[in-house]
Amino acid sequence: MDAQDKSKSAPPSSADLDEQALFFHRHPRPGKLEIQATKPLGNQRDLALAYSPGVAAPCLAIRDNPEAAADYTARANLVAVISNGTAVLGLGNIGPLASKPVMEGKAVLFKKFAGIDVFDIEIDAAGIDEMVSTVSALEPTFGGINLEDIKAPECFEVERQLREKMNIPVFHDDQHGTAIIVAAAILNGLELAGKSITNVKIVTSGAGAAALACLNLLVSLGAKKENIWVHDIEGLVYEGRTELMDEWKSVYVQKSDNRVLADSIDGADVFLGLSAPGVLKPELLVRMAEKPLIMALANPTPEIMPELARQARPDAMICTGRSDFPNQVNNVLCFPYIFRGALDCGASTINEEMKMAAVKAIAALAREEVSDVAAKAYSGETPIFGPTYLIPSPFDPRLILRIAPAVARAAAESGVAARPIQDFEAYLDQLNRFVWRSGFVMKPIFATAKASEKKRVIFAEGEDERVLRAAQVLLEEEIARPILIGRPSVIEARLERFGIRIRPNVDFGVVNPEDDPRYREYVEDYFALVGRNGINPEAARTIVRTNNTVIGALSVKRGEADALICGVEGRYDRHLRDVNQIIGKRAGACTNAGLSLLISQRGAMFFTDTFVNYNPTAEEIAEITILAAQEVRRFGIVPKAALICHSNFGSRDSESARKMRAALEIIRKDAPELEVDGEMQGGSALDEALRKRAMPNSTLTGEANLLVFPNLDAASISLGLVRTMMDGLHVGPILLGTAKPAHILSQTVTSRGVVNMAALAVVEASQAEPLALVK
Repeated sequence: MDAQDKSKSAPPSSADLDEQALFFHRHPRPGKLEIQATKPLGNQRDLALAYSPGVAAPCLAIRDNPEAAADYTARANLVAVISNGTAVLGLGNIGPLASKPVMEGKAVLFKKFAGIDVFDIEIDAAGIDEMVSTVSALEPTFGGINLEDIKAPECFEVERQLREKMNIPVFHDDQHGTAIIVAAAILNGLELAGKSITNVKIVTSGAGAAALACLNLLVSLGAKKENIWVHDIEGLVYEGRTELMDEWKSVYVQKSDNRVLADSIDGADVFLGLSAPGVLKPELLVRMAEKPLIMALANPTPEIMPELARQARPDAMICTGRSDFPNQVNNVLCFPYIFRGALDCGASTINEEMKMAAVKAIAALAREEVSDVAAKAYSGETPIFGPTYLIPSPFDPRLILRIAPAVARAAAESGVAARPIQDFEAYLDQLNRFVWRSGFVMKPIFATAKASEKKRVIFAEGEDERVLRAAQVLLEEEIARPILIGRPSVIEARLERFGIRIRPNVDFGVVNPEDDPRYREYVEDYFALVGRNGINPEAARTIVRTNNTVIGALSVKRGEADALICGVEGRYDRHLRDVNQIIGKRAGACTNAGLSLLISQRGAMFFTDTFVNYNPTAEEIAEITILAAQEVRRFGIVPKAALICHSNFGSRDSESARKMRAALEIIRKDAPELEVDGEMQGGSALDEALRKRAMPNSTLTGEANLLVFPNLDAASISLGLVRTMMDGLHVGPILLGTAKPAHILSQTVTSRGVVNMAALAVVEASQAEPLALVK
């Protein structure tokens, strides 16, 4: 059986799982896909542009220049996943209609991992000629074709003919996707074993589409055909055999009297299994060469279970097609990103050079440190390149950043790219924005941070995995000089456990709260600041020894660090108390506030105050709005502030409505350059047409990007609802009003979120003085 991508899990083994799967596919609406419009269709003019008569202009442009279809239609980002249902996952020939859930699943993976739109197409065409005729006729619609679950040997001829007839990429993932991942794993396994692919012995069990594609790609990488021994249900593929032979299998015939797997296994360096459970017996494994590589890819039960293989050969490196064992050969590691690169450069095909580029990119990525997102895909300790980690996790977000550019570059160099990528740095930025979603909005922040003198950012929770991973990124991207507060022995142990290569007191500074030579000075400084706030000398000594936020804030106050990041653990209000007592507020500021950036498909939107003031006064709201607007400008965004309320330009006369009106008057006096209006309802803030109906002479234009709320309840609830409903990425909270940069994060922050906030703190610290509060 072919190794499958993540959508092709093992058939359910219990009635409970069956029931859950049926419910999942049926509710809240049947299926896993929908089609959404990407252009507004809110009025007659929109309809005229989208259809008749406006649609005539792009139609004629494409008639005159077919390449213009990439500019005026979705074709350049549209792939067809096509199957006739003759070889569906482990279910066999169940027909095209029954295969539809699998094809929808494949479409979801394309969208999730690479942002590619897909139509799943199930065709009632069992014969080669009928399939080729049907699929080739679809070329005007799609930028690429992904063939799926078509039985061998018909799949070989179908793909061959389609590649000859069509001028867009045609890719049979069951063959080539599996082959690419297998090849990457074998390259890395042979490197660890100290062997060369040119002279290793490869023994296979299985001679279907995936197995032969794997062997063909390995030969392209240097394997010798005379060293490859292929077995199927009839035994060895040998010279003179006639049963179950075809032109693709015949390439690997051997002149030999061997007939079964047991005859061929002696001295094998690689076992490649794409066949049936239990084929590779422990007693056969013992006869293989030193440090054998076992690719047991039958699903759901491999040719040998990993625990049995380890008992027989502790030195073996083992890959399976299952997600519950290390080294999962999962097609989702490559097919979305190969198509991403091919579509983006307008490739006319996916050739050997492009597949080889993908192999090398995947193999190289496994040798890098594991990202925090990928680490979460594993239970237990974070894997490090070695026998149990030969290929990356399917959830490593760097896959698209490595594979898509490599494929696009190979397409251009081999002459099959109609639209070669001209600026790979800009292309990487585009892909990075897709990966993190924060890339575009955060780009000015990161650019400024990298260009400035490297600032010292101190992290209160220096032992936390997210902080450790963030520190590595900050060092690698040359954004900041991290200082971590924590016990050195714990930090060192966790760096080793998580496979992070940076070194304490070499790459980054460490403040040991249990033994720091400045302890007495810190206690004296702290007591001088809080001694009249109910803190006696003994309490001060205890707090400085045990409260990492206090230590970090004192470091910033004393000039030993330039910015503080805390809040990964503990209550927000307690961190804020310590920051206020030690660092204090900036000149002219009377209050702090929390500003939250939410990034979604709609764009960037700022919410305030989301963390600090329960029920601010009109004066405080005015100050918060001005502070927030200044922070928005750091992102290269012109702030457009809306004072949100249940009242819409005087439609109600409640206390909160009066408060927001008063705040508006103060803002207009103290910051006349700021584009702001209110009080208004949320809909009016985001819809200019709606706002103009209520207030034709509103001083706010377009869509507001800074939403200011009357109290903490309204701000926090709105942020949470919008974030969830729009699947938005939260950056922040950004603490406003401090004398020096200090940010208190939330306990749910990710490692990337820590990096984002550290970069922002560096930009703030790079200014000679904090921005003056305009009044």
